[in-house]
Amino acid sequence: MSGPAQDAGEATLGELAAALAARYPRSAVVHEWLTVPGGSEKVVARLLEILPAAELFVSVYDPDPWPAEITRRRVHASFLNRIPGARTRYSWLLPLMDQAFRSFDLSGFDLIVSSNHASAKNVRTPPGSVHVCYCHTPMRYLWDPSFLAGERLGRVGGLGFAAALPLLRRADLRGARQPDLFIANSTVVAERIREYYGREAQVIHPPVDVERFAQVPRTASADAPYLVFGRVVPYKRVDLAVRACERMGRRLVVAGVGRDLERVRAMAGRNTTFLGRVADEDVPGLFAGSRALLFPGEEDFGIVPVEAQAAGLPVIGNALGGVRDSVDDGTSGVLYADATLDGLCDAIERFEGATFSEATVRSNAERFAPLRFQRAMTRALVTAGEA
Repeated sequence: MSGPAQDAGEATLGELAAALAARYPRSAVVHEWLTVPGGSEKVVARLLEILPAAELFVSVYDPDPWPAEITRRRVHASFLNRIPGARTRYSWLLPLMDQAFRSFDLSGFDLIVSSNHASAKNVRTPPGSVHVCYCHTPMRYLWDPSFLAGERLGRVGGLGFAAALPLLRRADLRGARQPDLFIANSTVVAERIREYYGREAQVIHPPVDVERFAQVPRTASADAPYLVFGRVVPYKRVDLAVRACERMGRRLVVAGVGRDLERVRAMAGRNTTFLGRVADEDVPGLFAGSRALLFPGEEDFGIVPVEAQAAGLPVIGNALGGVRDSVDDGTSGVLYADATLDGLCDAIERFEGATFSEATVRSNAERFAPLRFQRAMTRALVTAGEA
């Protein structure tokens, strides 16, 4: 290639990586916080593979849960990291997050990639640098009132949040003007970026380790239970899955823990089994022995449905969220737009009246393999700022 962005669409991954390194000698990856591993941290890990010399900037950092790929590099934590209890109560520090990220000195960096679902995009970048924001979602606490439904804020907490909301929104909008390029993890997130920020976004789906599940043989019998898998928190609407299966007399397994677990457990009957936390090595077998994955929450993207499909497990998902990008309605699962108990029950009935090819379900998940993310993201970084 005669230039770093020339023919980027046809270049090999090696050529793209070489062009990226030549164009940006110093790079930084900015992430909200590094405390508990989750889906966004898997994206960060892949970003660090693309930018192997990048330094990390986070609001709060607990090194204990992370592999050497993170701990061996330079990790810069903000002043919030010095607050007692910050590593476990970081969400309480949300009003200070904008200030924390704006306090970082990024002078000398040519490329800044922010991994954002709150305030990481708000960093101040030096003149001449390129800032690419990989947006998991605009901050849902600020822009989606339904996201807080079911959270126990209490009267004082609710009033305090309402009072701080205008200030937090102004800071969020200011930060949204800064990136040179927005990349959204799903179509629904791109729509939110357009609605809330007035910015257009390219869609690059997050990487999913589909190979881990691809060779697991299906073992589900005709009367196998449905499955809910993941954190049991209010917005994931595990309560709807429990109520639907109890109403319809279907068996359900809930695998996961979270602050909504006791409330959900209280409404369950004898058809529902709670497994608690499941070890990573046991997850593929759990998927293999289930009838379908129930996914009633409105997610930004949703990695679990892709993992389930990689294991040949169809998904019954709420089409209001990112799952509409990953599930092919009628061939790898069932999507429904009526996000109520009746809507989920109707979707289960539709699923039970249809036939799904295991090979087709597995094949659909291959679209989200890490190599595809790596190539698309590298190409986007090489060409960022060219317009």
